[in-house]
Amino acid sequence: MKKETILLAAVALIVGFLGGYLIFSISNAGKSQQPAIPVGSGSPTDYTQRIAQAEKIVAQNPKDVNAWISLGNDYFDTEQSQKSIDAYAKALEINPNNPNVLTDQGVMYKKIGWFDKALANFEKAQKIDPNHVQSLFNSGVVYAVDLKDHVKARPYWKKILEIDPNSATAMQVKSMMGGGGGTPPAGK
Repeated sequence: MKKETILLAAVALIVGFLGGYLIFSISNAGKSQQPAIPVGSGSPTDYTQRIAQAEKIVAQNPKDVNAWISLGNDYFDTEQSQKSIDAYAKALEINPNNPNVLTDQGVMYKKIGWFDKALANFEKAQKIDPNHVQSLFNSGVVYAVDLKDHVKARPYWKKILEIDPNSATAMQVKSMMGGGGGTPPAGK
């Protein structure tokens, strides 16, 4: 075979693959791919289905950190604090250095009144990521709102104002530090 024939065949093959890919992509545009754990609108049915699916996944693969996190998040969102804490604990057994999971678990500890455990989680998250805004914010909330110690809350909130002074979280902090109103949500 000549070099030109081989080259022409290779180019034709590549063009064929690209053409097929483009046709497939265009024909599937608008069709959503189903994630492993579906994300829904937040209705009770959506949560029930996602929780059941995540429970099935972790039963088959107890080392699936993403399924444990999804399970913890759905329990979090459905106000199932202890189940959320337990699911996050499983995720943290697999990956102990996830500041987001530590913070979410800390919020659940706060919700059930375990302020020391909540603060310990937020502190660990801050050791992993010193600029982790959500754990800083939640530390301030526990001190100011739950423990009524605004002096201990101030350093956490001041750090948020240094890190990202124009964020929505910073606006909440400014409001709380200035005595301008109610308690913002401590959640995710």
